This record gives sequence, C-alpha cells and structure tokens, in this order.
Amino acid sequence: MLNVLLAVVGALALVVATLSGPLRRAPLSAPLLALLTGVVFGPEVLGAVDLPTVVEGNEELHEASRLLLAVSVMSVALRYPFRDVRARGRPLLVLLIVAMAGMALLTTVVSAVVLGLGLGAAALLGAALCPTDPVLASGVVTGEPAEKGIAARTRQLLSLESGANDGLALPLVLAAVAIAGPLTGTRAFTESLWQVLGAVGLGAAAGWLGGKVLRTAESGGSISSGPLLVYTLLLALFVLGVSGLLRIDGVLAVFISGLAFNAVTSMDERASENMIDEAINRFLVLPLFVLLGAAIPWREWGDLGWWRSILLVLGVLLMRRLPILLALKRPLSLPWRDAVFLGWFGPIGVSALFYLTMEARRLDIDPRVLAAGTLVVAASTAVHGITAAPGLTLYRRAVARSAGGTVERARR
Repeated sequence: MLNVLLAVVGALALVVATLSGPLRRAPLSAPLLALLTGVVFGPEVLGAVDLPTVVEGNEELHEASRLLLAVSVMSVALRYPFRDVRARGRPLLVLLIVAMAGMALLTTVVSAVVLGLGLGAAALLGAALCPTDPVLASGVVTGEPAEKGIAARTRQLLSLESGANDGLALPLVLAAVAIAGPLTGTRAFTESLWQVLGAVGLGAAAGWLGGKVLRTAESGGSISSGPLLVYTLLLALFVLGVSGLLRIDGVLAVFISGLAFNAVTSMDERASENMIDEAINRFLVLPLFVLLGAAIPWREWGDLGWWRSILLVLGVLLMRRLPILLALKRPLSLPWRDAVFLGWFGPIGVSALFYLTMEARRLDIDPRVLAAGTLVVAASTAVHGITAAPGLTLYRRAVARSAGGTVERARR
C-alpha cells in the first residue's frame, strides 16, 4: 500500500506543479484536490489505499499533521521581516486571546446544540476546531494575486495568527480534556503552564542560537546556498524533536524559534529562498489530505444524521469566527472589507486534525467528536478552497470602490 500511496501522491504533486497557475485562479485548491484524490483511491471507491478510518486508527494522521504544522508555522514565522511582525503585536494579541477563546466557546455551543453532545465532548470539539489553520490560510495570503490585492497588514495578521494560535490552542484543549474527565483543573493548568512556557523558552533559545550560528557560518563562508535553503527546516525538526522529548508544546516552540531566528538574521535578503520554502510547504500538504480522504469515517458521518451534519457545518463555518471578527473590527482597526475577509478566511484544517487525534490518544473520545471534527475539516477545505479566488476578486473590487469614493469626495 505504501508504494501505491507514494505513486498517487507523486502523480498528484506533478499535476499540481504543472497546473499551479490555473489552480490559483480556479475554485479547486491543492488540499481539496488531494482530499478528493484520497476519496477516489480510498477503500470506498477504488480501494487502492486501504486505511482504517480516523475513528478506528489515527496515529499516522497525528504524526503527519504534527510534522506538517511544524514546517508550516516555521514558514509563517519567516514570511515577513521581523519589524513587521513586531508592529502587529497588539492586534495579534487580541486575536490570540479574545478571538481564539470566543471561537472555542461558539464552536462548543454550536456542537452541543446541533449534535446534542455533553459539555465535555462539545468542549473537546470546540477546542480542536478553534485554531486557524496556517496551511490552508497560506492559500489566500501568499502568491501574486493575494500580495497585489490584499492589504499587507491584513495578510500579516491572518498569517501570524494562524501560526501562533496552532500552538496556543493547547491550553484550551487541555481545559476541554479536564472538563471531559481525565484531568483535574489543577493538573490541566500546570501542564498548560509547563508546555507553553517550556515551548517559549526552548523556541527562543534554539532560534536565537540557530540564527547566530548561521550568521557566523555565513561570515566565514562555511555554508553554501543548498544547505542554507533547508537550514530552517532542519531547525524546525530539531525543535520539534526536543519538544517531544521534553513533553512541551512542539508546534508553539517551532513558531517561537522561527520568530527568534527571524529577529537575528537578515531574512530580507533571502526573498527568493522564502518563495521556494513556500512552494515546498504547499506540496507537503498533499500526502496528509490524501490520507484524510482515504480515512474518512463515512459510516460515522452517516450516523450524525444528514440534517445535523448540514447544520453543524453551516453553524461552525458561519458562527465560529465571522461574528467575532466583526465585533473586534474597531479594536483591530479594520475596515469592514478586511473584517469580513479575516472573519471568513479562517479555515479549519491540519491543526484541527492534530488536536482531534491528540484528544483521541489521551482519552476514550466519543466517536461523534472525531466524526464531526473531520466532517468540518473536509467542509472547510472544500468551502474555503472554492471561495478563495472569488473572495480575492470581491476584496479587490471593494478596495476599488473605496478608492473611487475617496476620489469623488475629494473632488467635491
């Protein structure tokens, strides 16, 4: 089966690479294409990739999502000059503290009302689905159409939020685990404190040291362009591995290490290399979504009930984020178009898979949590992938109308 999976993913990657330009303009994102490929080659259609469903076994998905998140958040941390990252500190804190908690709460309420879940199961689902996914979000903040059409501040906020809240969602997940029963409140608090503070300390130290070592190697001429390209990837894997040994928040540690590395190196001079890193990041998502497509729990989806499933998807996609960003429009100093853009494009993807499978490993989770969570992930991948190109077009039109109105008022 491994050879079949490699052949399928390799062929898909070649298609995506060949059609990368048209795909950016088409209502079919690479993750959605990979998800559909997994469904076609999975046990329900061709049976070439025969995997247990997410409910029956999810170790592969958990490890794959962990690795992909590490690469993705490192890419986010290095995407912009550190001076720009520092300038977004205040609105970023609002998004990470207020918006993320609000998204977890609203998703919990929607899950409890629609699915009839108990508080513990609903809280597990709400915590897992609250973070904005950096892999799917990169599709609307990177590339020429986004960079030319979307305000730089808006793109930076969405990128940085998606990178940071993937790790900072862990305390919410541990709180949900405590509500579900296995952890006491005190144990959840102390574990959260250790994991977050340990991640910040390890990430800052590793990123600072890695940046200093790189600058020394560059000044001495002992590093070539090839190793330089993969240097940050190796740093991400190192931090992720050490985090696992220390039992701290590896995703957050990698993101912090990327910020620290960014702060002490001259990343402005490596724009072309950053573009290559972004391309690699886009292709790494393909195997995970092929695996997800092949491991979809169709029977458990059916057990949710079709009308409950529709209400859950609509409720989460419409109520989880958009009302919160509209309410925070003034504190974030956002025009209406940017508040709507940020409110809609907060996709649910790899990070949700990571936390759903983490919850499954820690306790005997209600199968409806995994079924509902993967359903929302698949729906978000489809809906946000389909609406990315039209969304960028509508945003540019709103900017043009605003500019036209400003000129007209100035003439009067």
